[in-house]
Amino acid sequence: MNEQRREGEQRPGGEERSAESLSAKDLFLGLIHSFQAAAMQQMGKVPNPYTQKIERDLPQAKLSIDVLEMLQARTSGNLVGEEARFLQHVLTELRLNYVAELEEDKKGKAGSPPPAGGAPPGGGTQPPPATPES
Repeated sequence: MNEQRREGEQRPGGEERSAESLSAKDLFLGLIHSFQAAAMQQMGKVPNPYTQKIERDLPQAKLSIDVLEMLQARTSGNLVGEEARFLQHVLTELRLNYVAELEEDKKGKAGSPPPAGGAPPGGGTQPPPATPES
C-alpha cells in the first residue's frame, strides 16, 4: 500500500503521520478552516502567504462564505456537535468581518479622498496651524 506522508506531521514517538490516519472529522474541520483562512485573506484581514501582501477581493470572499453556507445546509443533521459548532462559529465570524469590510468600502466611497498636495476640498485655503506663544 502506498502511504502518503504530510510534511511536518508526526505521530508520538517521532514517526510521521500519514494522511490516511486523519479521521473524517479532522478532514472536515480542516476543510472548514481552509475556507475560513481563504475568506480572511480575501477580505484583506491577513496577508497572502505567498506575496506577504494584503490583498482584497470581496466578491471572492463572498464566494468562500457562500461555499461554507452551502456545506452547512448540505450537512445539516449529519454533523457531530463540535463540527456543527465550529462551522457555525466560522460562518458568524466571517459574516461579521464581511459586513465590516463592506461598511469600510462605503465609508471610503462616501468621503472623497483629499486632492493631491493636501489642499482641502472645495479649493479654499486653510490658515496655518496656530502655534503656542512663548
